Amino acid sequence: MAYDIDVLITYAEKDNEAGKKNSNDQGWVTQFKKFLELMLHQVKGETSNIVLKSEFDDFTASSLSNAAVLVVILSKDFVQSGRCLDTVESYFKATADSGMTRVFKVLKSPLSTPEQPPRLRELLGYDMFQLDNETGQMKEYADFFSQEAEKQYWMKMVDLVYDVHDTITMLTGQSKSEIRNIYKKKTIYLAETGHDLSIQRNIIKRELQRHGYVVLPSHPLPMRNEELERVVRKDLEECSLSVHLIGSAYGEIPEGSERSVVDLQNKLAAEHAVVKRSRKEEFSRLIWIAPNLRNASDRQKGFIDSLRRDIEAQEGAEILQNPLEDFKNIMREELQSVQERKDEQQLAGKTIYLVHDKVDHEMALPLIDIIQKSGFNVVYPAFEGDLMEVRRKHIENLRRFDGAIILKGKVNDQWVRMKVLDLLKAPGFGRNKPIQGKAIVSQNNLDTYKNQDVTLITGDKDKSIESLKMFLQEFKS
Repeated sequence: MAYDIDVLITYAEKDNEAGKKNSNDQGWVTQFKKFLELMLHQVKGETSNIVLKSEFDDFTASSLSNAAVLVVILSKDFVQSGRCLDTVESYFKATADSGMTRVFKVLKSPLSTPEQPPRLRELLGYDMFQLDNETGQMKEYADFFSQEAEKQYWMKMVDLVYDVHDTITMLTGQSKSEIRNIYKKKTIYLAETGHDLSIQRNIIKRELQRHGYVVLPSHPLPMRNEELERVVRKDLEECSLSVHLIGSAYGEIPEGSERSVVDLQNKLAAEHAVVKRSRKEEFSRLIWIAPNLRNASDRQKGFIDSLRRDIEAQEGAEILQNPLEDFKNIMREELQSVQERKDEQQLAGKTIYLVHDKVDHEMALPLIDIIQKSGFNVVYPAFEGDLMEVRRKHIENLRRFDGAIILKGKVNDQWVRMKVLDLLKAPGFGRNKPIQGKAIVSQNNLDTYKNQDVTLITGDKDKSIESLKMFLQEFKS
């Protein structure tokens, strides 16, 4: 579906006056719109229609529904404006049938969760104000090109741009079923951090999302202990890995608890690891402790010491204190090994890798049926995605198969030679078990491969099927 407006920005009039020294200066919101336009153009490769709506601009319900996404510039002035709140409520009602969140919350100045409108409290926020890590004091940005702005304002702007772009892409280019399928990808719990590591957490989150992972929590955590624990436990149930970043800040302490949010998430993940282990289900944890802890409070130092020596706090976890880039590399390796272990659990029994080209997939379907009815799992190459993704899937299959069958249909002899060579190189891709059998199925003679420890299955369709069944029977015994 096409929309008249790509992004509608709603704001309180006073927030666009901030930062103006004279009548020629652009206000905060106008500057924000300009930056958003420029960056969204870089991501999309085309110009987006971005419209400003102050509290005094009238929009009909149909006009609101024709906006793909709504960006709310949240501030105390916005919260106090009935007209601003009416716009938010009208947009939620106008887009209720879309089945996805289309509202983005940009915090121009600090607002605690209780201070925010109820409709917006559960949304993930993009903090566009300045945070002093030394004093903990916050203020609005006046200089958008300062070193401080580069660390916070522009990092959050990048986040917002990608999230807005992803939402518009889903709305205009995919069906509801395809949108739902996006959220069935591999899921990682990336624990909330203290304010000193918000940028590092953001970098890791963005990298995980770019590699196809769903990152939880997807909403701000509640600040009441009982509700927070319920939400965290629910999120952990969906994950195969939790990642915890520990820095100098102990973090906020929710109502009804003596522990910080950072501490509580670690405790709940440790408990969850025990539960998962009792069910014989996959779950692992990575805890990264920042190398520089000079500004850590006594309470935070005590928490870190307990992490290092408390067996319960370490349950199912690997604790690392190294440069962030090294930790990210270890995290990637852990994610890859987790996925491989999950694949192995799903493929109990012997697995046949049916190597064939996309042009021969129709010809491969009867073979897949025969192999499965003979009691084997079947894996085959990926045909969609970029070249690197297709190659990665091929190497993943080479690591885990027990036997391989190469199908030669419309492909040429050079293609077959390359696939036979891949089978010979398979141990170099990290296999930890021997190849138990190899075969080539072709309607033509393939004398070239007689001396390469490969079973040749040739002849017409009926003969090939019988020969394939014999090969599988021998392979099974």
